[in-house]
Amino acid sequence: MGRSTSHTGFLQRASLQVASLGNNIAIQIAAGSSLKAVYKHYHEDGALTLQHFIIFFGAFELFLSQLPDIHSLRWVNGLCTLSTIGFAGTTIGVTIYNGKKIDRESVSYSLQGSSSAKRFAAFNTLGAIAFSFGDAMLPEIQNTVREPSVKNMYKGVSAAYSVIVLTYWQLAFSGYWAFGSEVQPYIVASLTVPKWTIVMANIFAVIQISGCYQIYCRPTYAYFEERMLTNRTSGSTLRNPLVRLIFTSIYIVLIPLVAAAMPFFVDFVSICGAIGFTPLDFVFPALAFLKAGKMPKNRKLRFSMLLLNIAIAAWFSVVAVLGCVGAIRFVVEDVKAYKFFHDM
Repeated sequence: MGRSTSHTGFLQRASLQVASLGNNIAIQIAAGSSLKAVYKHYHEDGALTLQHFIIFFGAFELFLSQLPDIHSLRWVNGLCTLSTIGFAGTTIGVTIYNGKKIDRESVSYSLQGSSSAKRFAAFNTLGAIAFSFGDAMLPEIQNTVREPSVKNMYKGVSAAYSVIVLTYWQLAFSGYWAFGSEVQPYIVASLTVPKWTIVMANIFAVIQISGCYQIYCRPTYAYFEERMLTNRTSGSTLRNPLVRLIFTSIYIVLIPLVAAAMPFFVDFVSICGAIGFTPLDFVFPALAFLKAGKMPKNRKLRFSMLLLNIAIAAWFSVVAVLGCVGAIRFVVEDVKAYKFFHDM
């Protein structure tokens, strides 16, 4: 029993770290793309590349990382919440506007390529869909800290999924309607007019994801702080400003380096969704429910609940594997098609 719980805990922590790292690589690419789009609007022939803006965003995140904990970022989180609403509202409106400007007969909704390419694209999409559920995962965990934990967790998850459905999903639906299968993975890149609203959407996007980056890097900081407390004296923890600066600098250098070298947004979204968020959002909760053993007393209902949770865990384990396979294939193809540090 103890060994099984230990293994589950290890896998859960590993999935959380993969989700956090993969998400922040994707955020670096998205932020760099938005900053570059704003720059190109005002300096069409400017010499700065995507990699420059990834570095600029990383430097800003290094500054925010010096704040001691997530509670120090209330003002950032407030701005991010407002920017999420602003980004979704602006981008959905501009997407619909662009869609109406396009000749609707020219929009294709069919997948392009061979049957093999279509299958891998479908696998890749499974990871991207799982990624969309990820923003509800951390509020769910964080709300278990305060009592009553179940009630708070339910409130956190309900609020998070409501925001996701009302913003990101509506944006995905409108983007697919407007541009069909030619829609860009980062929807803002598909928009063409009016220019000033696209600039505004990109600014909203950068503000929004600057806070998301901090939310997802904090679990990594917390993990290493816990390890330092276990193995060394308290003076060596991340609460020490110098230690924090050194550790966060290493983290901020590595994440933008990967993002700048391989700026393939959708590939990292899919990998992150498949390996990180699918286990955390679907597999581990089902296993945890079975582990808790709080089944209904009715025999038929108990058997149904058992079968349902086993099916959920099994199905989404398959989804995780297929999503990972699809994402890795696309990474390999992109690396072959583009040189490292390609200015996308």
